[in-house]
Amino acid sequence: MGLARLALAVLAVGGFVTLLVIGARALIGSLDTPDPAGREHVSAGGTPSASAQVATVRIECVADVCPLVTVRVPGGDVLQYRDMSRGEEVSYFEPELDVVLSDAGTVRVTENGKPRAQGRPGAREAFTVRGPAG
Repeated sequence: MGLARLALAVLAVGGFVTLLVIGARALIGSLDTPDPAGREHVSAGGTPSASAQVATVRIECVADVCPLVTVRVPGGDVLQYRDMSRGEEVSYFEPELDVVLSDAGTVRVTENGKPRAQGRPGAREAFTVRGPAG
């Protein structure tokens, strides 16, 4: 009976070590992968250089809390689906984006470097932004 228990213990430890190795390799592999181009870039507030790429859409929260701001690639990934805080900015560079603002009066939106008209407080806005041609 002792030999059977020892064999089970060795198998259990071997399985555990195997899972640890697989998990570690997956974690290291995901850390080595660079972020795909066009994902969220949170601005630190510096002055953009002349050669800087212009964001397809840039959203800045101007209220204490900006309720649910959604940005997604049409027919694809949801890039943002959350509330924002005062002063928080996000920029996206995909060629086309769908944007939904739960309260359009709480955010300042820039499309391809040009300011979008401020929405009415409490008004929901949904629109599509296309990047500059070229």
